[in-house]
Amino acid sequence: NLQSVNQQLARENAALKHVLYNRQDSLFVPGESLPVNDTLATKQYRFIPAKVINNSTSRFNNYITLNIGSDEGVVPGMGVLGTDGVVGRVKAVSKNYSTVISLLHTDLLISSVIKNSAAFGSTRWDGRDSRQANLHYIPRHVDVRKGDSIVTSGYNALFPPGISVGTISEVNIQENATFFEIKIDLSTDFSRLSFVYLVENFMKQEKDSLEQQVLNPNE
Repeated sequence: NLQSVNQQLARENAALKHVLYNRQDSLFVPGESLPVNDTLATKQYRFIPAKVINNSTSRFNNYITLNIGSDEGVVPGMGVLGTDGVVGRVKAVSKNYSTVISLLHTDLLISSVIKNSAAFGSTRWDGRDSRQANLHYIPRHVDVRKGDSIVTSGYNALFPPGISVGTISEVNIQENATFFEIKIDLSTDFSRLSFVYLVENFMKQEKDSLEQQVLNPNE
């Protein structure tokens, strides 16, 4: 009965994540310690549990296959979380399956923030070590330290803000460089993925549509 027990636990975890990330007083805002007064945010996310049935970690661009698809409400573009943090983004969906662009994919950028300083940048894998990635676009005036936590910013509507991405393990700066060279240890162990959670953001379409009007004002 181990498989059915695991599936039940995954459903329970999804329900708990729904409560956690939709509670008004649990929302993470970079640089703020006070609760967010936003009643809309309390109804923004739903989490759908799924089982990993295929997963690669040794390629330059890696993908994951899940055992649920459009029949369960999965659509392309959804964020995907694991127990310990960010996993990737849904790429394609069939009736009963979906494929995910793993964080271990050189084309995937995750909008991220250094939790202690509220400085934001982008996390991207360089195709090398499956346990590490790089944090880009952190300007040299920011106080960056080994051990700082990297979390999702919430800017791109894929993930709720405050989801763990990793921890800074190495910081370098060239003499005339504008940005730090930062390496992070990823929170998710991609070699041990079993169950994941897809993020349905009920406000994503509204946000994307409004921002598209700014980018294309003549349309």
